[in-house]
Amino acid sequence: MAGSDHRGFTLIELMIVVVIIGILAALAIPRFMQSTTKTKQSEVKFILKQIYVNQRTYRQSNQLNTYYIPGGPASAATPLAFSAIWIEIMPNARYVYTIAATPNTFICTATANIDDDVAIDTWTIDQTGALLNTINDVTAT
Repeated sequence: MAGSDHRGFTLIELMIVVVIIGILAALAIPRFMQSTTKTKQSEVKFILKQIYVNQRTYRQSNQLNTYYIPGGPASAATPLAFSAIWIEIMPNARYVYTIAATPNTFICTATANIDDDVAIDTWTIDQTGALLNTINDVTAT
């Protein structure tokens, strides 16, 4: 058919586009998963800083000049465990918070598995305000 005008894409052109989209997806999906996991860590940073400030306030406001020593951990299941230091854990919280304290020191540890792998994300804060990510679930394997 001389002079006929064929329009459209060849199979090769379509396959090249599919391969390019596959490569882009392979690069983008892990980065997206990592960024969503890092976003989940914002909960723990906020609550641990709040615990630090409220522990200091509690110590300055009580007559014995001691830190609050809780009876157990706080989590979504036990949201009012730290109510003596004005902390309430929200129902959708991912982390479990524990405070180990003496009258003059404390360390609060928060743990959660935020991306369903074997690593447990672990954060701590102490009476000096040092916030540490001791096990990073984002980068741990």
